[in-house]
Amino acid sequence: MGRLGIILFFSLFRISDDPVLSIIRSDAMKIGIPETYLNEAFSHSKIEIHDSILDRFARPYEKKTWDEYRKLFVTKNRIDEGAKFFKSHGDILTGISKELKVDPFLILSIIGVESNFGRHRGKFTVFNALYTQISKMPRRSKWAQKELVAYLSYCYTDNIPPHSIVGSYAGAFGYGQFIPTSFKNYAIDGNGDGIRQPFVWADVFASIANYLVKNGYPVHDQSDAKKVYKSVYAYNHADNYVKAILELREELNKKIIID
Repeated sequence: MGRLGIILFFSLFRISDDPVLSIIRSDAMKIGIPETYLNEAFSHSKIEIHDSILDRFARPYEKKTWDEYRKLFVTKNRIDEGAKFFKSHGDILTGISKELKVDPFLILSIIGVESNFGRHRGKFTVFNALYTQISKMPRRSKWAQKELVAYLSYCYTDNIPPHSIVGSYAGAFGYGQFIPTSFKNYAIDGNGDGIRQPFVWADVFASIANYLVKNGYPVHDQSDAKKVYKSVYAYNHADNYVKAILELREELNKKIIID
């Protein structure tokens, strides 16, 4: 066997021996992802298990006290940045909010908490975040397997390199920080180009609004506080998160109206 043949042999052996690929291969192929695509994705040189992800799960922000959590997200700087962001993107945001009947300041607040108005995309590739959870976190493994299959399906369908998107330690991505199955189920095209894109603002606004509506947002009576709360809670199952979103919404509303 020549040198090239040896390299190919060991490369194929390493791919077929990847434990995560072995776990998700069948489910991925059942929904139309070719095995060749999977083999290529799992032979990438940048696949990495991040122990720091385990540390992040052990100390989630949502476990902080309300006072600690509030200081992270309801700040003067974030309110000011939100007002600046609205000046640049407010026309698109208000147009989409009127069409989908969702409070524009609620959408704006979610973007402010999730990605600081697009400034923060995350530190880990979505692939590696989910790969790490499957490999190192038994209690999250099944969940992460489903999310990785959904993510690979999205990348394959939309011709996106699967190691190119950076997101959160949990595997969420885009300015709205959707996990892959949420992106699949709730992301919509906001600008009419026929593509759902996680880093295009019109699509982000529309997708967040659609998520809220599909999870009980009261489009016919936006003053129904209980239903608004419930729809935001669906986005992140933590009371501190909902409280921060709603308070930031009120502060942004006051700031932008004043300015």
